[in-house]
Amino acid sequence: MKIAIVLLAAALLVIGVVYGRAADRTDRTPVPSFDLARYMGTWYEIARYDHPFERGLAGVQARYELRPDGRIGVFNSGTDYRSGRCKRARGKACAGQVPGRLRVSFFWVFYSNYNVMELGGDYDWALVGGGSAKYLWVLSRTPTLPAHTLNRILRLAERRGYRTDRLLFVDQGQ
Repeated sequence: MKIAIVLLAAALLVIGVVYGRAADRTDRTPVPSFDLARYMGTWYEIARYDHPFERGLAGVQARYELRPDGRIGVFNSGTDYRSGRCKRARGKACAGQVPGRLRVSFFWVFYSNYNVMELGGDYDWALVGGGSAKYLWVLSRTPTLPAHTLNRILRLAERRGYRTDRLLFVDQGQ
């Protein structure tokens, strides 16, 4: 009887994992061509999916710096709109084996995929997804994007299977 329960539990776990992966139909494939040096610098967060580590933040920016050892310094900042306090996070990243994919860590040795899925021709905007469909960001080199550019990015995200109605648009103080 105990073996039957264990086997049933294992089967349900496997079915859950397979179903969960099958239900995620987002295309998180990174761009086929990516110039890491051009990606470095400051990016303004235009929109994002809600998640606990940025909840309640406005004026969010990310700065990427290529270090002499080939690693990337990541510096995120934003202002808590309730308290007015600036929050900062320092992380590290390295280029993945796939162009457009970085491995990013803000905590010890735990890394996550960071997929640059779409890029403006001049690296003036980026659509970025995480290792799962729960993460999506629209980034820009400027605090705002022209409406036609933003609409194009949103259409690209929708074609990849993302729900753009879930995006939170970030107040950049403009």
